[in-house]
Amino acid sequence: MTTVIVPVDFSDTSLNAARYAAAFLKGHREVTIILYHSYSGSDEAVKAGEQLEALKAELTTGYGVNIDVLNHEEIDFVDGLERAARHRRANLVIMGITGKSAIKQVLFGSNTLKMAETKACPVLIVPEGASFSQMDNVMLTSDYKDTLNTTPSVPIKEFLSIYNPKLHVVNVDKEHYISLTEEYEKQKQDMRSLLGEFHPEFYFMRMFEIDEALNMFADDFKIDLIIAVQKNHSFMERLFKTSRTKHFAYHSKLPILVIHE
Repeated sequence: MTTVIVPVDFSDTSLNAARYAAAFLKGHREVTIILYHSYSGSDEAVKAGEQLEALKAELTTGYGVNIDVLNHEEIDFVDGLERAARHRRANLVIMGITGKSAIKQVLFGSNTLKMAETKACPVLIVPEGASFSQMDNVMLTSDYKDTLNTTPSVPIKEFLSIYNPKLHVVNVDKEHYISLTEEYEKQKQDMRSLLGEFHPEFYFMRMFEIDEALNMFADDFKIDLIIAVQKNHSFMERLFKTSRTKHFAYHSKLPILVIHE
């Protein structure tokens, strides 16, 4: 991992995400964090530039990370951010999200979910008030369908290699019974072959409500972060395409890393 973009609109949510990013990447001098800001009028440019430089100084001094700034005029926030991620070949975008007010959701939260739906690069969604302290346990969700061809193992391993946490691979399906079907067993072994270096443990939960199951598991196993693979017709697509799941993203206590197949 070499380039991480953190969009900043100087709200508390975005500033918290920037500080989370700096704490998460503390000591990783090979990584550059780009503080990204887009403005709609040239009269904002100077003030925004000063604020970015002040934030850069704070993070550089406090966390010892490499920081660059990108401040430019842009009509559409998500289009501009996606373009920047592609042009800079970003490995990751880290964005905040808030569930406190409907206005904040419209102005910033919805942009976070829109960016997560693009395929520019993985997006780490940082909930309001979250702070980085450790990365001991990570949950990877999987629907176990065509695992070898649809699991983006390269970006997953790139992310996990930063802290080498304990990896818990979780599947939720109301059809699960005491023993796994042959197909699920095969897909589990395929997942093990992809991510074996992280010694994954596997869990199959027979529940109807996906978000409820994931929250329960996260509490029981002291999960620090959730990795969600976004692909067509997966249970994670159901999660991120419904109002129930938007509620899950807005109100999750844990950061959620969204990676496309």
